[in-house]
Amino acid sequence: MRGGVVLPMAPRRALLQPGSVLFDGAEILAVGTVAQVDADPRAAGPDVEVVDATGFAVLPGLHNCHLHSGLLRGTAEGLALFDWLQTYVDPAHRALTPEIAEAASWLCYAEALRSGTTSVMDMWRFLDGSARVAGELGIRATLVPYVADEEGYDYFESIDSTRALLAAHRSSFDGRVRSWVGLEHLFYCTERAFADAAALAGEYDTGLHVHSSESRWEVEESLRRYGHRPLAEIARRGALADGRAVVAHCVWLDDAEIELIASTGTRVAHCPASNMKLASGPAPIAKLWSAGVTVGIGSDGEKENNNLDLLEEVKMASLLQKLVALDPTAGDPWDILGMATIEGARCLGLADMTGSLEPGKRADVITVDLRKLHTTPLLSGADANVAAHLVFSSSGQDVDSVWVDGRRLLAGGKLLTCDEAAVRARAQSAAEELFTRRAALIPGR
Repeated sequence: MRGGVVLPMAPRRALLQPGSVLFDGAEILAVGTVAQVDADPRAAGPDVEVVDATGFAVLPGLHNCHLHSGLLRGTAEGLALFDWLQTYVDPAHRALTPEIAEAASWLCYAEALRSGTTSVMDMWRFLDGSARVAGELGIRATLVPYVADEEGYDYFESIDSTRALLAAHRSSFDGRVRSWVGLEHLFYCTERAFADAAALAGEYDTGLHVHSSESRWEVEESLRRYGHRPLAEIARRGALADGRAVVAHCVWLDDAEIELIASTGTRVAHCPASNMKLASGPAPIAKLWSAGVTVGIGSDGEKENNNLDLLEEVKMASLLQKLVALDPTAGDPWDILGMATIEGARCLGLADMTGSLEPGKRADVITVDLRKLHTTPLLSGADANVAAHLVFSSSGQDVDSVWVDGRRLLAGGKLLTCDEAAVRARAQSAAEELFTRRAALIPGR
């Protein structure tokens, strides 16, 4: 890939303008200026394909650290978090079938890939189907079943179904697809579920993912039920041990909880658009960073966002930090891009293989078209503004090409590994079936 504006994202902030990236199969061989890479003997020869990246930003693929596949987009609106769960989301889970769940993953993974996301962590159900989707599309996926066992929530996943998924997809499709252990929520899971989940994560040496501290009501209810704030109770139940945990949201934290997160090696998936839409509040990202916590970025589900565009999400993340701090220097573009790339990879335990453009890492690469009215002027040198354009001006619609493991999955904005119209048609049919099934479960509908 020759002549683009390359943002390697590690080991330091740098722009190669212009720069080149050389990869062979799944592996990155060289990253440097155009002259440096042109001089590499591996870049010469009749079999070398040269992709002209002039006018494009070239950067690592984006990592969505908290996603729920789903088909409720545009229908689950206008309620606070737990009312919203009880009214819209939980009945849909009760009505879900493996076929509907797989159609949802086709829709969501294709949307994610189309907008530059090369790696998703999907907390969903019936995930054997999601594994097939990720395998066929070519996206990198970390699959996390919802486990819930409190009375009234027995329609979620179980420890037994999680064990079966791990047996099949702890690592599959050449390592691109893998499974973790997941707990839906503190209020949905008994102490036994937490203990069994922690033990299962240890047995398979995998991560553990859970929601926590998303709303102020949740904190008050946790204090009432358990005498502890949510993360303190989750830690008491053993789910923050061994540095395995990634916790989504972490909006309502006190200083002791931030220290707890830092001291246990827990990582955080920040979901700014969801937190704003559900009026949950702003996560204390600056305090988490100051404590040394790794923070990735997530879209959350299509029903609470309402899209999976991480280039839109990074803008939300930056602006929210500025607003909360009343400080225009907060939410620096490079820091925010880091959340979506190298820090996102660290959040998911993938930083040794992806998240930055460095020799020896996997060729997970995207290009973003900078030849647009909304990314003009394009400047270099002391006035270089590409990082700012990516955070504040660009969107997923500007993503032109995507490679995962060196395989091109998107070219000229067109998906190469699926029929987009067929994905949409399948999702439409599955959603209509889901809503019919769900209506039969809701009194008065």
